Amino acid sequence: MGNIPVDSTAFAVFDMQELSAALFDAGLASAGDDLAVVFFWGLDCFNCEIAKKAMLAQPDAIRALGLKWFHSNVYEHRELGRRFVLHGVPTWYFFHRGKRLGRATGWHGLAQFEAAVAAAREKIRGAAIGGAAAGGATVSGPVDRSANGSGQADAAATVSVTDRAPEGAVSPETTATGSGD
Repeated sequence: MGNIPVDSTAFAVFDMQELSAALFDAGLASAGDDLAVVFFWGLDCFNCEIAKKAMLAQPDAIRALGLKWFHSNVYEHRELGRRFVLHGVPTWYFFHRGKRLGRATGWHGLAQFEAAVAAAREKIRGAAIGGAAAGGATVSGPVDRSANGSGQADAAATVSVTDRAPEGAVSPETTATGSGD
């Protein structure tokens, strides 16, 4: 973050590890079997600051989600914005063992964030069940889509789960969408 003044209180409170483009995959690998979430944000992003303040207002509820937290300033690490096709921040991507599970775009309250986390956990359970049923086959990664299928986030916050069934396994993708910065 260099010499740029950033309110990093939320990063410290939730023990968020900073990720650069060069260290992104190695950082995610450090999460092991934990559900990892990457908070993509940007400098002078009003909605990012609102999200951080809302999370700080309910730290016990955020910690109760049992996530391994990471963060990245996509204005500084633009290649990550391109890699994850970010159209706005704040955006949270969920990963398990380095595999992308889904995303939450915009902060629309704790309940919707909890729903996105629950859907990501369900996807992990589904992959484990599907992998066992398919003789240990792994489920291929999801295609990130907005709730309306247009590739752009809806103005109203929604959580959608769509199913994909490669090799007979169900793999729901979770996307919480809304307006970004």
